[in-house]
Amino acid sequence: MTAGGERLLMEPIESDLDYMSEPRPAHPGSRFNMLLIFPIIGALLLILFISAAIFQFDLSGLVSSLVGLMMVLFILLVVGLFWAFAPRTHHP
Repeated sequence: MTAGGERLLMEPIESDLDYMSEPRPAHPGSRFNMLLIFPIIGALLLILFISAAIFQFDLSGLVSSLVGLMMVLFILLVVGLFWAFAPRTHHP
């Protein structure tokens, strides 16, 4: 009740939102945007190598790990490219 003795009733909220059951159309480049992580990782590795050359860091203990990391990243890049170029299919 309010101060004047009137009763407030709740009215249903009217909204014009249409809820769609269909998937949203994806942009053609959205899959390729996921692949932008690889140049970022490459730039970080390049910064590591440049800083090792300038400041004479010893990377001899990390060589096998870095080679393994680059092999894994290469395989992930190839799989990511196949995924990005794959045609989109919408199954209900």
